[in-house]
Amino acid sequence: MTQLLDKATTTVRKVRPTWPVVLLLIAAGILLLALLRVITGAEDVASSGTVRAAVRAAMPLALAGLGGLWSERSGVVNIGLEGMMIMGTFGAGWAGYQWGMWAGVGFALLFGAIAGLLHALVTVGFGVDHIVSGVAINIIALGAAQYLAGLAFTGHPGGGPTQSPPVRPLSTFDIPGISNLAQSLADKHWFFVSDLGALVAGLTTQLTFLTIGGLLLFPLTWFVLWRTTFGLRVRSCGESPAAAESLGVNVYLYKYIAVIISGSMAGLAGAFLVQDASVYREGQTGGRGYIGLAAMIFGNWRPGGLLAGAGLFGYTDALRLRSGGQSVHALVLLLAVLLLFYAIYLLRTRRNQAVAGLAMGVGLLAIYLFTDTIPGDFTGMTPYLTTLLVLALFSQRLRMPKADGQVYRKGAAG
Repeated sequence: MTQLLDKATTTVRKVRPTWPVVLLLIAAGILLLALLRVITGAEDVASSGTVRAAVRAAMPLALAGLGGLWSERSGVVNIGLEGMMIMGTFGAGWAGYQWGMWAGVGFALLFGAIAGLLHALVTVGFGVDHIVSGVAINIIALGAAQYLAGLAFTGHPGGGPTQSPPVRPLSTFDIPGISNLAQSLADKHWFFVSDLGALVAGLTTQLTFLTIGGLLLFPLTWFVLWRTTFGLRVRSCGESPAAAESLGVNVYLYKYIAVIISGSMAGLAGAFLVQDASVYREGQTGGRGYIGLAAMIFGNWRPGGLLAGAGLFGYTDALRLRSGGQSVHALVLLLAVLLLFYAIYLLRTRRNQAVAGLAMGVGLLAIYLFTDTIPGDFTGMTPYLTTLLVLALFSQRLRMPKADGQVYRKGAAG
């Protein structure tokens, strides 16, 4: 059966990057940031503090996107990630201030899973359009969190209808030996070597077990979905549910499991927000569920690409928060150069896309040359514009699961 399911989900295979290629790409990225730091004098573009802030900003997005990946690999579109994150933030805030942050993490997973179960029940069980259900989940979750917060937090010290009492965050730790050595290299401001040291220092300093656990979910997801019979059956439901059913797969069951896991991942993303702020606040998600969905699309419905997309957003957001217009101004130069080179590369094969890339690259280069800094009102848009720009350029290389978003009824195989 495994071989037959594999044939049912077979598509045109593209060349996947190997580890040497990935390491070369990472080295190229560090080299570009080192050059950018030297040319523009914006030290924060490659500092350990920026890397740490980028990790904190990226993790909620990455986990929300991971939830979207589980759902959409089973064929269920999940734009209700935002609502599931909202329920996760409330669960983390409500349980966290009473019993500690780990209890908050558990309740965030539970509340997100309940929202995922509701989405699965409506879409898989009743056949409602996936987009309509996702929008409804977002609206219901927002109202439910507001109502429950008023009941749970009003009258408690530091709490109220819009926020929880303070939640004690998890303790942080450094990787012994590595973090100190890497930070000492970063402080020397050597070309490339210090930039590499800053990256390592940022990834090995002020960590929590929650962050490490969240990162481990990505290789675990890859292994389960691409290396186990269970994962093959989940993916077959997203590619050809009729073929999967004809081979004895309980399509409804696997869709339910995948969407519930999706909700729990989004709830965990909400717990990261509460952990970072040490409190639950109304509106805390700030649209991150939608950005997580965009990161998933950027990653072509694969965990590695998703993590890279979330990292890109987290990095741009960290630059905006740490140094404002100066570092964002330097980032504009980098984006302009990359766009121009990419447009030239596409000129022979995809002329329309190349022309659009050239126009955007020239526009960004003009902004860099004729301005000294980016106004504060526009720096807040940087992460969103970067995400849209990347999605626009790489959209033709993306391929969603074939049955993603389609309403499936049992017996369609007959």
